[in-house]
Amino acid sequence: MKRTAFLTLIALTLIIAGCSQNPKSWQQLSHPTANEVAANFQSPPPEYAITMTWGWDGPITEEVIIRDLDIVNQRGFRAVTIEAGYDMDNAPYLTEGWFEMVRFAVEQAKTRDMRVWIIDEGKYPSGFAGGLFSKERPDLRMMGLGVAQRFDVAPGETIERDLPKETVGVLAINLDDNEAVSLDVVDSKLTWTAPESGNWRVHVVDANYRTPVTRAVNDPKRAKTTANSVGDLINPAAVQQFIDWTHEQYKTYLGDLIGTTVLGFRGDEPEFAATPWTDGIVELFQEEKGYDVTPYLPYLARFGRRDARLVLTDEQRRAKADYWDVWSKLYGQHFFGMQAQWCVDNGVEHMTHLNNEHNLANLTFTSGDYFRDLREVQIPGVDSIWNQVWPGKNADFVRLPASVAHVYGKPRVISESFAAYSESPVTVETAAWCTNYQIVRGINLFEYMFYPASAHPWEKIREQYHYMADPEFPAMIGAANRACYVMSQGRSDARIAIYFPSMDLWYGDNQADRTQWALAQELLEHQRDFDFVDDDAFAEVLTLKDGQFINLSGQAYQTVILPNVTAITQAALDRLQAFAQAGGQVVIIGELPTMVVKDSFMKAQAPQDLSWAQQVTEPTFDAIAAALPEADVQLNEPCPDLKVMHKRWQDADVYFMFNEAKESMTRQVTLTGRGEVQEWDTQTGDINPLQVSSANAKVQINLEFSPYEAIIIVISP
Repeated sequence: MKRTAFLTLIALTLIIAGCSQNPKSWQQLSHPTANEVAANFQSPPPEYAITMTWGWDGPITEEVIIRDLDIVNQRGFRAVTIEAGYDMDNAPYLTEGWFEMVRFAVEQAKTRDMRVWIIDEGKYPSGFAGGLFSKERPDLRMMGLGVAQRFDVAPGETIERDLPKETVGVLAINLDDNEAVSLDVVDSKLTWTAPESGNWRVHVVDANYRTPVTRAVNDPKRAKTTANSVGDLINPAAVQQFIDWTHEQYKTYLGDLIGTTVLGFRGDEPEFAATPWTDGIVELFQEEKGYDVTPYLPYLARFGRRDARLVLTDEQRRAKADYWDVWSKLYGQHFFGMQAQWCVDNGVEHMTHLNNEHNLANLTFTSGDYFRDLREVQIPGVDSIWNQVWPGKNADFVRLPASVAHVYGKPRVISESFAAYSESPVTVETAAWCTNYQIVRGINLFEYMFYPASAHPWEKIREQYHYMADPEFPAMIGAANRACYVMSQGRSDARIAIYFPSMDLWYGDNQADRTQWALAQELLEHQRDFDFVDDDAFAEVLTLKDGQFINLSGQAYQTVILPNVTAITQAALDRLQAFAQAGGQVVIIGELPTMVVKDSFMKAQAPQDLSWAQQVTEPTFDAIAAALPEADVQLNEPCPDLKVMHKRWQDADVYFMFNEAKESMTRQVTLTGRGEVQEWDTQTGDINPLQVSSANAKVQINLEFSPYEAIIIVISP
């Protein structure tokens, strides 16, 4: 069985296992009736509640825990997320005292009918176990390819150097024109004479222990350093060790509170500081790609600011893309997949987000593949911890984790929001705006930030997050809880898929990434919902039925758009051709793909025939409109500021509409659906019938939106 097929089987097994072993409805895709959802609308179950980052900093005591839980519960929170902090000398992170203090907090939350999430690390990023890899298992630290030595060589100069055994290659780069030359190393010895012309800098590349900086609770200076190394996240032995130090210990101390009061664990921004390396990866690469990657290794290393500029040839870029394909599978399967499987086995959820979701080129560099990472977790996520999401800004990147959830059959999507909104501090009004902005793009679970424990005064910090103390905050979070509950039910009815260009990003071509965001904005401003869908899903996960691609949520795509992509797998291209021949619409924006990858990028060639697809030049709505499915939302006049998400329940169509503008608007809205039309008021929890006209399974409603107002419309028998 090919490795990609094997990994897909793992993902499907996790989903099936999750459905069979986790009987709690909030952990499964639902197919409810409108009456069933209405029964809990006024006061949704706490499992659906917005949570809050509860920063344990200083001498946390039982008195502090009781006081804090009472305060946040009065402010409207029905769930908290415990984050380890500094100066906990009475209960250091991952010691017996720590776990006992966590147990006390969970027991106190249970008495208040609150729920608890636990951040899986002693600060961030996830994966260093509070410094235990450096302290106890240095052999399992993160590894990577990087420049170990650099030195300049004068024209005509001969150098002789002994090199360490970890060396994987040596490059000499001419600083005048960026020409790169690979130098021979024999028996760990380098001998080389520089050309008579040029300005040469030699770079010795090795495979060694390299970690990103970590912010660790045991750092007395509270700084980001490399003193506490992340583990080797593509090595299953290291990942299992991380689980043993963290998840297994929580299970030991919390017992039956795991899976009841404790809902699960949240990861935070795991990433690599260098091109990932682990023992055996060269042999695995040879097995998968059919050629030796060794000659290309020095070109794959991450070059820093002190290094010469390395310009890759097409052949080297192809080798890089193949290498990213190999290690990104390992990363998704091991670090994310193993944690997700542990959570399945223990009745809890794993939720996490990556770093740089707003910049996919950077994310790909450090995290491999967005979909391969998050397809494994039960609750994929994103963060908006500074003012990325804010009135007047475009932040459609928050649509990414919802796409993963829809494609791979997951009901919940998390956003970690508001940690460092220093550009414009958060108020109740702006918190509501940012929440609704993300809900209409598919987020249905939030972790609001930040509540520092009352062990210290921290008045300046409390001033920054004063929105939580506003008298209007309980009403705001109550409305947000109702909206998240409603939008956690059923499945998305988006019928447009945008091919997600992971392969182009591996190859170093960012044009498709720019095109997909221009296209996303066009679609959302015309009230046309969509999902990003990755190559693996097209090749192996989506089911083709009646000219539609069916994802693991049961959602049907009728149109697929390729946003100016350079590379695509042969397997995905074959599925798209079959889709087009069965009646589906395939649109290619810009130039046709030039690399069809069957076994490797190195052997990729141009496609033979793409006449079955439509080709347009620009990512504009007018250019693609004829190929789109019939609109389920129509306005009597355009309104780019009105965003809409459509979901389907067993007997109902559900529309979440959000006016992102600070001006009022009135529109006649035509919606797909048959039956009684109701407005579900998230502010009050009331359900009110609306007067509408209806015909041909559509209803017309005159709606008036106040500035920044969100409205939920439900159409059901």
